[in-house]
Amino acid sequence: MPKLKTKRGAAKRFRKTATGKFKAKRAFMRHQLTHKPRQQKRHLRRAGIVGKADERRLDRLLPYL
Repeated sequence: MPKLKTKRGAAKRFRKTATGKFKAKRAFMRHQLTHKPRQQKRHLRRAGIVGKADERRLDRLLPYL
């Protein structure tokens, strides 16, 4: 069976945790930060865990991660 290619765009956006879940940076932190509450911006700083519905798709995009 041939080698699989990693989707480079996905490799730059997602990391795998030690337990096999995927981490990703959260959305809504790019612009208009003055209109968002301080607590919301603080929570958005941390990386989030990708949902179960998208894990199977990411396993195909990142076969060797």
